[in-house]
Amino acid sequence: MKRLLLSLALACSTVFAADTKPSEASIKELLTVSEAQKVIDIVMGKIDGMMKNMMDQATNGQPFTAAQQAAFGKYQTKAGALMREELTWAKFEPLYIQIYQASLTQEEVDGIVAFYKTSAGQALVKKMPVIMQKTMAAMPAIMGPIMQKIQPLAQELRAEMQAAAAAEAAPAAAPAK
Repeated sequence: MKRLLLSLALACSTVFAADTKPSEASIKELLTVSEAQKVIDIVMGKIDGMMKNMMDQATNGQPFTAAQQAAFGKYQTKAGALMREELTWAKFEPLYIQIYQASLTQEEVDGIVAFYKTSAGQALVKKMPVIMQKTMAAMPAIMGPIMQKIQPLAQELRAEMQAAAAAEAAPAAAPAK
């Protein structure tokens, strides 16, 4: 009987151990070995380019006048400073910890950390920025044909929305009696 109880206790402890919430220290180790902070650094390095692309889209690629260029330069400086101030690792790390603790078990974190400590794991960490860059470069080739197919749908929606608005705006023509 004692053996049965001991076996049950061990089995239950193993099941519960597998579902334990990972410690903050283990998640910080995971974030360190996976170089998660570099993601923020990479994004920050691309902020000015992203803002330029956003402005190009907003102006449909039309060139800026000198006054517009000066205004954009001023905006870019201020917005870039704001982004660098707000998008810091100190602000993101607690969020990462919270999300990882809610999403992973201690066993999973330990396994992921162990993987990232291997040469294969470190190769993935080192090559991920290039992989992501190549993926983003390939996206226009994938998205272009999709957007061409979506454009007629958007035009159809616009026409239906205009017709619906017109129908609602027109007074109901009730027959006079």
